[in-house]
Amino acid sequence: MNESKKETRFLRVLGRREVLALAFGAMIGWSWVVLSGTWISSAGTLGAILAFLLGGAIMLVIGLTYAELASALPFAGGEHVYSHRALGAGASFICTWAIILGYVSVVTFEAVALPTVLDSLVPGLDRVFLWHIAGWDVYLSWVLTGVAGAVVMTILNILGVRMAAIVQSVVVIIILLVGILFVSGALFTGDIGNMQPLVKDGESGIALVLVMVPFMFVGFDTIPQAAEEIDLPYRDIGLVLMVSVCMAIAWYSLIVLGVGLVMNEAAVSAAGNVLTAEAAAKIYGQLGSTVLLSAGLAGIITSWNAFIVGGSRAIYALARAGLLPASLGTLHPTYRTPHNAILLIGGLSIIGPFFGRQVLVWLVDAGGLGIVIAYAMVALSFLVLRSKEPELQRPYKVHMGNAIGIAALVLSIGLGILYLPGSPSALLWPQEWAILIGWSVLGLLLFAIARSRVRKQHRE
Repeated sequence: MNESKKETRFLRVLGRREVLALAFGAMIGWSWVVLSGTWISSAGTLGAILAFLLGGAIMLVIGLTYAELASALPFAGGEHVYSHRALGAGASFICTWAIILGYVSVVTFEAVALPTVLDSLVPGLDRVFLWHIAGWDVYLSWVLTGVAGAVVMTILNILGVRMAAIVQSVVVIIILLVGILFVSGALFTGDIGNMQPLVKDGESGIALVLVMVPFMFVGFDTIPQAAEEIDLPYRDIGLVLMVSVCMAIAWYSLIVLGVGLVMNEAAVSAAGNVLTAEAAAKIYGQLGSTVLLSAGLAGIITSWNAFIVGGSRAIYALARAGLLPASLGTLHPTYRTPHNAILLIGGLSIIGPFFGRQVLVWLVDAGGLGIVIAYAMVALSFLVLRSKEPELQRPYKVHMGNAIGIAALVLSIGLGILYLPGSPSALLWPQEWAILIGWSVLGLLLFAIARSRVRKQHRE
C-alpha cells in the first residue's frame, strides 16, 4: 500500500530559482518581440506603459488571491483545488477547463510561432507551399519545424520537471541579459522626442492594450499548478508568485519604453512584424537584431515549456478528481510526470502548424476569455473559503483579504466584459466564439463521460 502511494507522488525538486523562472518565462514568451508595435500604435508609448501598469496592478490584485490559496492548499491543479473545495465539482470543472483552454492556446500558438521566428533569423525557410488558410500561407518546412519543436518539448516534459526546470532557468537568464542590454542601449541612444504622441486615442487606445494584458500575464498561475513539485516553505510559494508578476510588469513596461525611445511614430508604422528587433538593430546594428530575435526564440521555449507543465497538471488534477478520463490522471512510473496529460497537450500543439497563423490568433483570443473566467472563479473561491474555513492555515495571508477578494472578482469580471459583444475588443463572430463554444461542448462531453464512469464504479 505504501509503495503504491509512493508511485503516485510527484517529486519535489523545484527550488526558488526554478519556480521564478517557470512563472516569469511563461509570462514573457515571444509577444514582447512581435507586439510592441501594436501596443505603441494603439496607445502611444506612455499610453501602452500605463496600460501595462494598470493591467499589472489588476494582475497583482488577482495574484494575491492565488498567493494565499497556493500557500494554504499546495496541491497539483491550482484552480481545480481551490474551486472544488469552495464551490464543488461542477464549478471546479468549469474553472479549470477554462484555464486549460488558455494554456492549450499558448502551447499550440508557440508551435506556429517557432518556424516564423526561425524564418526571421534565417530567411528562406518557407519551402514547399501547402495551402492558404484565413490569409496565411502554410509551408511544409514550417509545418515540419513546428511539429519537431512540439515533439521535443513534449519529450522534455515527460522526462521530468527537473529537466524542464533546468532548461527554463538557463533560457530565462539569457532573455534577461538581452533585455537589459536592449533597454540600457535605448536609454543611452534613444530620443524622448520619438515617443510623441505619448498617449494615442486616449482611453480607447489604452483599453485596446489593456485587453491584451490577461494573455500577456497568464503564467504566474503555473506556480500553483505545480505546487506538489515545489520544494519551498508554503509561505514562500505565495511570495515567489507575487515577485514573478512584478518582474513581468517591469519587463513589458521597459520594453515598450525602449522601443518608444528608439522608434518614432513613422518608423513604428513602417516596421515589420518584429519591431523590437528592428529597434535593437538601430542601437547595435544587425547583430543586435539577431541577438534579440534569438532571445525571442528563447522566450518561445520558456512559454511553451511552462504551459505544458501548467496545463498537464491541471488536466491531471481534473482526472484524479474523476472529472476527466482516469487515464489522464496517472504518473509515469519512472519520471513521476503526468505523461498522458503531457501527451494530450503535445498532440494538440502538433496540430497547430498545419493551420494558418490567423486561425491560431483566433484560438489565443478565445483562450484569453477562458483565462479571465478562471481568474474570476478563483477570486470567488478565495472569498468563499475565507467565509467557510476561516481556521484554514494560510502561511501567506493577504491583508484586508475580503476587500482584495472582492476587488479581484470585480476586476476579473471587468476584464471579461472587454471580450463581449459591444466592446472594441470583442471576440470575433463566428470564428472565436465557435472555438469557445466548441471547447465548452468538448468539456461537457468529457465531464459527462467521466462522471458516468465514477457513478458506475460506485454502484459496483
